[in-house]
Amino acid sequence: MIPVTEFRQFSEQQPAFRVLKPWWDVFTEYLSVIMLMIGVFGCTLQVMQDKIICLPQRSSPVPPLPPTNQTGILPNQTEPTNEPALPSPTSVSPVPPVQEMRGLKTNLDWQQYSFINQMCYEKALHWYAKYFPYLVLIHTLIFMVCSNFWFKFPGSSSKIELFISILGKCFDSPWTTRALSEVSGENPEDRETKKHFSSRPVPSSACPGEGNLVKTQSLRSIPEKIVVDKPAAASVLDKKEGEQAKALFEKVKKFRIHVEEGDILYVMYVRQTILKVLKFVLIIAYNSVLVSKVQITVTCNVDIQNMTGYKHFSCNHTMAHLFSKLSYCYLCFVVVYGLTCLYTSYWLFYRSLKEYSFEYVRQETGISDIPDVKNDFAFMLHMIDQYDPLYSKRFAVFLSEVSENKLKQLNLNHAWTAEKLRQRLQTNSSNRLELQLFMLSGLPDTIFELSELQSLKLEIINNVTIPAAIAQLEDLQELSLSQCSMKIHTAAVSYLKENLKVLRVKFDDARELPHWLYVLRNLEELHLTGSLSPDVSKNITLESLRELKCLKTLSLKSNFTKIPQAIVDVSSHLQRLYIYNDGTKLVMLNNLKKMVNLTELELLHCDLERIPHAIFSLVNLQELDLKENNLRSIEEIISFQHLRKLTSLKLWHNSISQIPEHIKKLGSLERLYFCYNKIEILPSHLFLCNKLRYLDLSNNDIRFIPPEVGVLQSLQYFSVTCNKIENLPDELFFCKKLKTLKLGKNTLSLLSPKISYLVLLTHLELKGNHFEALPPELGVCRSLKRSGLVVEDALFETLPSDVREQMKAE
Repeated sequence: MIPVTEFRQFSEQQPAFRVLKPWWDVFTEYLSVIMLMIGVFGCTLQVMQDKIICLPQRSSPVPPLPPTNQTGILPNQTEPTNEPALPSPTSVSPVPPVQEMRGLKTNLDWQQYSFINQMCYEKALHWYAKYFPYLVLIHTLIFMVCSNFWFKFPGSSSKIELFISILGKCFDSPWTTRALSEVSGENPEDRETKKHFSSRPVPSSACPGEGNLVKTQSLRSIPEKIVVDKPAAASVLDKKEGEQAKALFEKVKKFRIHVEEGDILYVMYVRQTILKVLKFVLIIAYNSVLVSKVQITVTCNVDIQNMTGYKHFSCNHTMAHLFSKLSYCYLCFVVVYGLTCLYTSYWLFYRSLKEYSFEYVRQETGISDIPDVKNDFAFMLHMIDQYDPLYSKRFAVFLSEVSENKLKQLNLNHAWTAEKLRQRLQTNSSNRLELQLFMLSGLPDTIFELSELQSLKLEIINNVTIPAAIAQLEDLQELSLSQCSMKIHTAAVSYLKENLKVLRVKFDDARELPHWLYVLRNLEELHLTGSLSPDVSKNITLESLRELKCLKTLSLKSNFTKIPQAIVDVSSHLQRLYIYNDGTKLVMLNNLKKMVNLTELELLHCDLERIPHAIFSLVNLQELDLKENNLRSIEEIISFQHLRKLTSLKLWHNSISQIPEHIKKLGSLERLYFCYNKIEILPSHLFLCNKLRYLDLSNNDIRFIPPEVGVLQSLQYFSVTCNKIENLPDELFFCKKLKTLKLGKNTLSLLSPKISYLVLLTHLELKGNHFEALPPELGVCRSLKRSGLVVEDALFETLPSDVREQMKAE
């Protein structure tokens, strides 16, 4: 005997899989169990009871036996040979006559009857009557396999198990309740609805029970009441739960990408349903024809006369009546099963199950950004809805970016408290109290508690949302954004429009430039940094800067080929323009002529090769920097004489080999940078710029310093490091205002005692020369300390001990 429980493994699945079983699958599963019991019951009867009983048929009439010789003979007994004669019916006997059974003699023993039964069962009984229980059992097992195959097939079971695992965690996650509660508590329409219903009078015709219910709380309002009145209970989400919810969002994203690529689950479910329908049609077709073959009386004609003496037999199929009833019962269950499968097929093909819309969830929860899904993801959600739509609703929370951002914000606020942020405050180069945040998942709300904050620097932060709460930062004047994707509230734009003074933006694409920067009417400094593709840089356009009425400083660090036309909009009040072009050749500079109020201009790494003529129109220019422009000739420098306010000229990091004599006409120059060039000879006319206070000639090929250097009585900084100078003119020491003198890495061997004339000297660099000793007159330079004297330690020891002690004393 095989107990029915042994077949449970064919239909049992993990308990969690029940959520993917709609009502028709559950119903057909119970039908399969009933049909399985029918098959097992029939097979049990086949094994335990006689299948067929047969008796021989005589081919000719048998004469009746004498009355006195009649007796009852059992089938497996023979008639006795000597039998006493019965008394005559007319004779009177005191004992009443005994009635005995009468029958026919067959002269067959028990083994012969068994043989006949077996032969007739094999030869005469119809195959359907013989194998009916086994057919029921096989068909039922096939039904069970078809219904559960997609739970076992490796390609689909892995997706199902992962989906069920994620679904259960999403359903039980505290964040799901938190997100839905926040929506229900923040939805103004719901609040108006509650207010409307709460203010509605109770109908007088209502029954007492209903009246009490409406007066206290409606059934629907009970959870909402808890959410609104007791937010602390719903909003408690510790750090561990927050991290778990964050991990769930990542799992759902990856799972969605993986599952939406194919439709194997949908295809397998459709195929197994079609197979069950075809199986149903097959069973009904042949069973309806063959069920009549199950008969009680069976005629058997087998040629076994040489062993039994008979070849015609009449047989009784002992299970025929029961099998007939079971077959009709089985057919009824199959019909119900088949109709259910047909309904399943209708559901599969009538509806678009490869697309799933969360429209009802979006309307009910108010989370408007829940995306629709497709393919296997959509199909599983349709199946879930047949079990309980609440699963889809709670699962949808983890598909929403708004919900994810709220969770990230909550975790961010836990990780970055106001106290922790306050500890990171520092004073920046502009003497503002600055907070720098790097690679966070968002902007902590706790920032807006730092009312003393003056500068906010955000680097590589995605999904930055600047809320209206930024108005709480009353002292905020500077904002730096480096590779940050940003959203900003309208109220925040209004606040920044009035208060922001400095804005720095680093971008990868011109489309990433925040559109609101063009309306910051009180902005004074704008710094834009970002690389552009060659095609884009040729046609780069900034939106109109006309609204930036207070803009005084504009810095553009990119790879432009021409100066953007939008800069002309601020030409009337722009004072400082910095362009860092990263080696890209800046061709068109005509727009510079219109910026007549410029006082500072930097054109760095623009591959100019020559000084642009447009610069000579900037009559108010005070500082000019042409660093790293591959300049070879500067003959155009004569035109600088028209720039009477020019005080600083930086021609460093170029390929200049000769300084023209026209340099003497730049009488207003105070700072001149010729370092990192290829200059070999210093013209004496250079030192006719008698207002020079800062002269840097380092990193060239200079061998000789003209004695005219002594003319520079205002000189405070002089650097000739990394040259080939062998001697210093005594006139150099007549520049008595010198505070910094850099002579390192030359070929000097003697330092004149006239160094004592430089009583204001605070920094002297001598390292890298051929000095053997230092003059004791260095002690006269009272402002020179050991930290300001850059020289080898051994050379320092050549000074007198009192001079050394004087320099070491702070």
